[in-house]
Amino acid sequence: MSHSSLPSALRRTGIIVIAASAAVLAMAAPAAAHAEVSASTAQALAENVTLTFESEAESASAGFTKIRIVLPDGIATDTVRLKEAPKGWKLTAAADGYTVGGPALAPGTNAEHSIMVRQLPDASSLAFKTLETYSDGEVSRWIEVPKKGQAEPENPAPVLDLKPAASGATPIDTPAASQSPSPEASASSPAESSPQASESPVTAEASQNDDGGLGATGIAAIIGAVVLVAVGALLWMKHRSRPTAS
Repeated sequence: MSHSSLPSALRRTGIIVIAASAAVLAMAAPAAAHAEVSASTAQALAENVTLTFESEAESASAGFTKIRIVLPDGIATDTVRLKEAPKGWKLTAAADGYTVGGPALAPGTNAEHSIMVRQLPDASSLAFKTLETYSDGEVSRWIEVPKKGQAEPENPAPVLDLKPAASGATPIDTPAASQSPSPEASASSPAESSPQASESPVTAEASQNDDGGLGATGIAAIIGAVVLVAVGALLWMKHRSRPTAS
């Protein structure tokens, strides 16, 4: 290779590195889908609040069949009732939250449901760990609680930020644990919940990892390998371009 052709070779090498890195990132990037929560009144100690949950579909071949929500401390299951959900879906109470589910939604259709909460706790934010089950058995786990000052985790749990409580607001005495669940919850009692519905999301996540992504370490390793190959090729081309001794 001549000296005059070296710059063009270097440019080609740079283009290859950039293209390869972009391809790796595109393949390894986590799904853009998220689970989200919003409130009619996002304020600590607010009463009769409607919480709306939306799970974004990330499968082109299967639809949602159920959504499992773990309620944060301060929201008891027996103070919650189902307000809206996809047609045919019912709420099933659990010890630490509830499951809402029914006939499978069409692939690509987001699952949205809302509940009425008697009162929000006195907190600055609430995390709702979420498990989403598809008709093909796949489960998406949005259970990692974001921490202040840190990057968003790969599978963030829906978080609701709350304004400070209104002046004079006080906690309502919660019903005794022995009280019957709301009518919507009684369609299927907690004792009849499936093992998966009653399983802790953290336990479920530990027992089955269906993330499907390479993770930050894997991505860095692949990009590093691509760069090493490119550097090796560059050094080889430099060696070939050196004039041989006569």
